Amino acid sequence: MAIAVMIVTLACINFMNLATARSMERAKEVGVRKVVGAERGELIRQFMTESLLMILIAASLAFLFIWILLPFTNGFTGKHFEFTRLFNWRTLALYLPVVLLTGLIAGSYPALVLSGYKPITILRGIFRTSTKGIALRRGLVVFQFSLSIALIAGTMIVVSQLDHLRNKNLGFKQDKMLVIDFNYDQSISSQLETIKQTFLNEKEVLSVSASRSIPGSYFPNAGTNIETSNGTPAFEIPGIFEVDVDFIPHFGIEMAAGRPYSRDFPADTAKSLVINEATARLYGYRNPQDIIGKRFSQWGREGTVIGVTKDFNYLSLHKRVEPLTLRLAPLASRFLTLHVKSENLPATITKLGEIWTKLAPHRPYLYSFLDNSFNRQYEADQRFRNLFSVFASLAIFIACLGLLGLATYTAQQRTKEIGVRKVLGASVGNIVKLLSTDFVKLVILAGIIASPVAWWAMNKWLDNFAYRMEIHWWIFAGAALTGVIIAILTVSFQAIKAAMANPVDSLRNE
Repeated sequence: MAIAVMIVTLACINFMNLATARSMERAKEVGVRKVVGAERGELIRQFMTESLLMILIAASLAFLFIWILLPFTNGFTGKHFEFTRLFNWRTLALYLPVVLLTGLIAGSYPALVLSGYKPITILRGIFRTSTKGIALRRGLVVFQFSLSIALIAGTMIVVSQLDHLRNKNLGFKQDKMLVIDFNYDQSISSQLETIKQTFLNEKEVLSVSASRSIPGSYFPNAGTNIETSNGTPAFEIPGIFEVDVDFIPHFGIEMAAGRPYSRDFPADTAKSLVINEATARLYGYRNPQDIIGKRFSQWGREGTVIGVTKDFNYLSLHKRVEPLTLRLAPLASRFLTLHVKSENLPATITKLGEIWTKLAPHRPYLYSFLDNSFNRQYEADQRFRNLFSVFASLAIFIACLGLLGLATYTAQQRTKEIGVRKVLGASVGNIVKLLSTDFVKLVILAGIIASPVAWWAMNKWLDNFAYRMEIHWWIFAGAALTGVIIAILTVSFQAIKAAMANPVDSLRNE
C-alpha cells in the first residue's frame, strides 16, 4: 500500500508538472475567455472537470488492467483474488474516493495557475513562465526522484537482507537432508533402529536420525526444573525436541560443554538431558560448563544435565535462538532424516522410496528436503522482495516518464537558443550537456534528501529480523548513482534529438 501511494503520488506530480509546463499553449485561451466575461471560478471548474474526466477514464482502464493481470498477480503474490470482489460496496467505497481525491490533487494546482493568468499580459504576447513555476517544477522533480532513489536503496537492502539470511550459518546441517514424515506411526517407531540400519547400508546414505521435531517444524514446550548455582531448582518452560541418540552428530550440531547422547552410556535413555546455550543462560549459567552435572526433572524424568550444545537456529532468523532442551525419546519420533550424497539425487530419491515401501508398505513415502521446508519460513519475505522490486521499478519508470516529458518541454522552449548555439559552433555534446546538467543536479540533490529517509525506513524494516545486515553508506551512494544514470539516459534521448535538429528549421522565422 505504501508503494501504491507513492506510485499515485508520482503520477499526480507528473500531471501537475506537465500541465503547468505546457501552460503557454492554453494561455491565450484563458485570456480570450476572461476578456469575454469568464470568471476565475468558472475557469477553475473547467480545468478541474477536465482533470477529473481524465482520472475517471484512467480508473476505468485500471479495471481492464486488473482483469488482464489478475492471474499473474495471484501467482506472484501467493494469494487468490477474484475479479468480482472489486464490485462490492466496500471496495467501491474505497476506490471511488481515491479516484476523486487523485483527480482533485492532480488538477488543483494546474487549475489555479491557468485560471490566474492576466488577460492583458497574455494577449499582448509578453507571457513568460514565472520563476515560481520553474522552481515548483524543479522541486517536484526532486521529490519524484527522492522517492525513486529511496525505493532503489530499499530494494538493494531487501535483496541483501534476504541473501544474508540464506547465507548465514545456522549451526546445523540442512543441505541434502531428506526428511520422511511417518506421522508418529508406532509400528515404525518400534523398529526404528532396524529401519535406520537398512538405510545406512546404502552407499548413498551418510547418516540417519529419528526425531519428533526438526528445525523449522512444530515443537512443544516442556515445564522443566533445573538446579541453579545455589542448589535450588528453578522452573522454566523451554522448547523441547525429542530426539534419538544420533540426532546431534547427524545434524552436525557442535557442543559448547559436556557430551552428546551416546550408546556407550545406557543411562542416557532415562537419566540424562542435553540443552542449548540459551537454556543454560535461562537458568543463570553464563558459562555452559557450569551447568553440567546439575539435577533436572522434566515430564516425569529425573537425572543430570550431561551436555550443552552451541546455539543453532532451529527457528526462523526473524527470532533469536530460544531456550531448547533435547530429550532422548526416539519412540516419540515423527520424522526420519537421511543425510544423502548429492550425486544423482533423483535416482537416490527413487531408490530410497523403493526401500521405504518394502520396510513400511502401509505408509506413503512422504518426503521433503530440510532446506526447502526450513526456507518456507521466508516465503512471505521472498514475496515481499518480489513485490517491492516490481513496484519500485514501476514507480521509477513513472518518474522517468515525468522527467522525459519535462525534458521534452524544456528542449522545445529552448529550440531557438539551441539553434543559435549550433550556428555559433556548439557541438552535439555541448548541447546535450547544456540540457542535461540542470536535471542531473536535481537528481543528485534528490539522492542527498532520499538517503537519510531510506536509511530510517529500512532500519525500521530490519528491526523485524533478529539477525540483520549492516546498512553501508555505499548502498545509498549506489542508489543515487543509479538514479543519476537513469536520469541521464532519460534526458539524453530528448537532448540528443534536440541537438541533432537542423538549426535552420528553428531560426528561419527570425
